[in-house]
Amino acid sequence: MNSPFELSKEEMKTYGYKIIDLIVEHYETIDSQKPVTSASRAQMDHLFLQEAPNESMPAGKVLDFVMENVIPHSNLTTHPKSFSFVPGPSNFISTLADTLATGFNIFSGGWIVSPAAAELEIVTMNWLLKMFNFPVQKGGGIFTSGGSMANLTALVTARRIKCGDDFSKAIIYLSDQAHSSNIKAIRVLGFKKEQIRIIPTDLEFKIGFNKLKNAIAKDRLEGNQPFCIIATAGTTNTGTVDPLDDIADICEKENLWMHVDGAYGGAAILSKKGSKILRGIERADSLTVDPHKWFFQPYEIGCLLVKDSSWLSNTFSEKPEYLRDIEGNESEINFYDYGIQLTRRFRALKFYMSIKTYGLDAFKKAVTYNIDLAEETEEMLRKSKNWEVISPATLAVINYRYNPIGMHLSEPELDKLNQEISARVTKSKEALLVTTILQNQVVLRMCLINPSTTFDHIKETFSQCHEFAKEILAEWKVV
Repeated sequence: MNSPFELSKEEMKTYGYKIIDLIVEHYETIDSQKPVTSASRAQMDHLFLQEAPNESMPAGKVLDFVMENVIPHSNLTTHPKSFSFVPGPSNFISTLADTLATGFNIFSGGWIVSPAAAELEIVTMNWLLKMFNFPVQKGGGIFTSGGSMANLTALVTARRIKCGDDFSKAIIYLSDQAHSSNIKAIRVLGFKKEQIRIIPTDLEFKIGFNKLKNAIAKDRLEGNQPFCIIATAGTTNTGTVDPLDDIADICEKENLWMHVDGAYGGAAILSKKGSKILRGIERADSLTVDPHKWFFQPYEIGCLLVKDSSWLSNTFSEKPEYLRDIEGNESEINFYDYGIQLTRRFRALKFYMSIKTYGLDAFKKAVTYNIDLAEETEEMLRKSKNWEVISPATLAVINYRYNPIGMHLSEPELDKLNQEISARVTKSKEALLVTTILQNQVVLRMCLINPSTTFDHIKETFSQCHEFAKEILAEWKVV
């Protein structure tokens, strides 16, 4: 009996070529598309909600339906005017590499199943270890679905190494600007609220260093067990980097695990300016970086690096009887022993193929361009009578608000004005520009990590914001 899923060679080629053509067309026309979409649950239910069909439908017809209804209702994070959250610029080579990995359905968990997949993960992991000045011979790491899973993996490892089986008095420290995935990971691990110390940040949004030291000293005196500090290398809100060298000094003195969440900012190590800001990152015990952010990879690919690869294998390795035949020697790494997942997709391929194709210098150039572009944007804002910089350009993130000189709006009015500017820009679908909260103020935020974003794109968006601001003030009858 033939498989019910078989297609003829010509059918597969026709279908495949059509998809490739659609992807190429997307890359070629991205600048002319709208980056923003919106729809209600009721609208989506109307389009998609139905029972699973028993009868077949022509593949081309299903694809046409997806292109007409699914893709247009997804924001384009690759768009040069997608300024919010952390955009996903991606690149074409990695996109097709993901297609290869999925098409051949390569299992990337154990060496014996795919030695090439395991080897490429070792090779690319070594590239990253070298970038961050981690020990290549002793160090190691693993690709994960993203930064959230990388942070969780790091904290599981830190808890085992520093606390063993009893973590009832263990205390972990992080700033109020640390990424929410860290809090989620801490809760998943079973820590109670009273075991978490959220340290307030200073006026530059860096962890309050003196408050951190005081908190550790107090916990020691109360008989608690400080075991880990989470430092941030590139906060989501402001791009700020905690004082890594100072934190490393504390960790060495107090025998604490130093985890650096560099999911956003870690890739800035590729630029001269970024590497200076990230000084001390090489002293971490563990480091999260997210290639699907500033290494320009498609979702999903996060990464955890550690100083000693045995920390991972000693934490996660299990030896069930059904895997006994695929255990190799120590050099033949089974990556299911390095993390939570047993079944793993071949994430290393896209990272490997894109760096081999474009060269590391292309990535360095792109990251440097992004940092310079944000600084150029800050310079423009500081010369304007209408805009106020709230947090300066740091690792390609800048925060600002509309606050014209001489307007004398109250703080609640300024908050409402900037929130409405964001809403109208997003509603126009010309750009994705949302707000965040800094120092109890509603501010607009740009994350400029797309190498396709030009200064003209930014000026166009600010011009649009200014026009919306004038409309809003006119409606409020404010002169």
